[in-house]
Amino acid sequence: MIFTSFLRIGAVALVLLGNSLGALRSFSVDHKNDCFRKDGEEFRYISGSIHYSRIPRVYWKDRLLKMYMAGLNTIQTYVPWNFHEPSPNQYIFNGDRDLENFLQLAQDIGLLVILRPGPYICAEWDMGGLPAWLLKKKAIVLRSSDPNYIAAVDTWMGKLLPMMKPFLYQNGGPIISVQVENEYGSYFTCDYNYMRHLSKLFRGHLGDEVVLFTTDGAGLAYLKCGSIQGLYATVDFGPGNHMIAAFDAQRHAEPHGPLVNSEFYPGWLDHWGSHHATVSTAIVVKSLNEILALKANVNLYMFIGGTNFGYWNGANNPYTPQPTSYDYDAPLTEAGDLTDKYFAIRDVIKTYRKIPEGPIPPPTPKYAYGAVKMTKLQTVSSALEQLSFSGPVKRTYPMSFIELNQAFGFVLYRTKLPVNCSSPTPLSSPLNGVHDRAYVSVDGVPVGILERNKGLTINITGSSGSQVDLLVENMGRINYGSGINDFKGLVSNLTLGKDVLSDWTMYSLNIDEAVSQGLIQETQVPDSSQPASLALPTFYRGSFLIPDGIPDLPQDTYILFPGWRKGQVWINGFNLGRYWPARGPQVTLFVPASVLSTAAPNNVTVLELEVSPCTTGSCVVEFTKTPILNATVSTAHRRKLFLRGG
Repeated sequence: MIFTSFLRIGAVALVLLGNSLGALRSFSVDHKNDCFRKDGEEFRYISGSIHYSRIPRVYWKDRLLKMYMAGLNTIQTYVPWNFHEPSPNQYIFNGDRDLENFLQLAQDIGLLVILRPGPYICAEWDMGGLPAWLLKKKAIVLRSSDPNYIAAVDTWMGKLLPMMKPFLYQNGGPIISVQVENEYGSYFTCDYNYMRHLSKLFRGHLGDEVVLFTTDGAGLAYLKCGSIQGLYATVDFGPGNHMIAAFDAQRHAEPHGPLVNSEFYPGWLDHWGSHHATVSTAIVVKSLNEILALKANVNLYMFIGGTNFGYWNGANNPYTPQPTSYDYDAPLTEAGDLTDKYFAIRDVIKTYRKIPEGPIPPPTPKYAYGAVKMTKLQTVSSALEQLSFSGPVKRTYPMSFIELNQAFGFVLYRTKLPVNCSSPTPLSSPLNGVHDRAYVSVDGVPVGILERNKGLTINITGSSGSQVDLLVENMGRINYGSGINDFKGLVSNLTLGKDVLSDWTMYSLNIDEAVSQGLIQETQVPDSSQPASLALPTFYRGSFLIPDGIPDLPQDTYILFPGWRKGQVWINGFNLGRYWPARGPQVTLFVPASVLSTAAPNNVTVLELEVSPCTTGSCVVEFTKTPILNATVSTAHRRKLFLRGG
């Protein structure tokens, strides 16, 4: 008993000692000596961006350890508001959304953290991280002092920031600084009262000791609206930029203090229909060396990109959505593999600070599980009862996704031809109101695709009373610029000839839930043997077994879609994301081992929106161990595919 009491007293003493040491921890801006200070000592961070929301939780440790072994002493991460609050006051912070666990892992590995909680983050993430339900107030002015927006921000930050406070460096955690908003100088509102409100809000929740900062492009025009007194102004710029001029812009806002490039780009983002972006290792190394030689602080955006699983990708304006892969040509690949760029950057860092000794974790093994035969299930229109849990909504004119209480995925819009169209009659979206693609059929026969900014009119025929279906796909909300209030669905009226179409029936589709519950059944209708340039949006399903006798399985893999055009894919109910090999550049989708099973068959569900290979060729998807991210279809060929619906 005496020994037990002694142990308890010792444990309490250790806790008190830890608290005492924690009280001595400090992180601050030293304006006099143009540096940061950590625990009183001069400090320079060399950081890399990693987004926990784009990496399965089981791989967080692997990716963070590889960053640590590259010589980074800090990581930077965004907090996507819509990832954690999918509907008002419904918060999710478990599983792959367990932010606290991610921060603790970083600290356990020995990494400091720069937190970027928004509320707006950009990040090529849907709506820049803002939740779509904000658009229920149709006239809301996002990222401004609009009372409706401010009220939602205050509630969200009132939940998030108190969770973050124990993780601040001065409280014993890894967070050395916190960004307020993001690249606000690039947004049209230029609302200083909004930035003052956020500054006060963050201070109120996090205290006066934490270093709060802003990030903007390295130009005076950006810093004019993006920086504000009380928040340390930093800049972002990529390799090849003139370092001195870029930092001179920061010096205009911050005459004294540490030089900081908050986003140095070793790679770049992709868009569907464009070439896979790459940045040469040589120019990255040269520019990084120049930044570090100036004794500047730097964050490499991205150090690992990861994956836009499900529907999380964003888009840029004019409307160009980003693909499922967020590989970013980063030092670590989408799957966390080491690249030549990783080792070249590590060699640069090695000349400026001591890097950790020991082995670097190897790439995760990949396995080619081979071809999986797919079987045709129901079309979307024939499965409406299984897919639309809420049932039909009837209105004179079409409603947007958000008016139908749906954020992502698909909505089916249905009406009837009001007149005979015996000769081809234009069905049009004169105000460019199809957001973002509509797969059109008349009496169950596919007739074409309407696409935002690209295909605003198709010709249709049919009799008066013929059923017209438009399956409308949300391809991802704009994440940057003035268009982030990006409404989805049919956001303006369609016309048939010169007449406005009316009397719509709309079906919100909960496809993820239907897939996970196995509600979509095999069709009894035989496939036509005639090849088609366009078919009805249709589900397909297949399964494969992973032998449990082979060691180290399951392993990561990539799924390939030979002969498939465009759609969405789920494995064991997990929404991997969009595939679109007809447009490129991404052809394969990354499949983390965490979604696979050796204990049961692995179910693959595909929603092919345009046309499958199943009527004329091999009806398979294929699992390979090699990614293909750079197979952009040529412009001429892509135009040809588009005319066919590709």
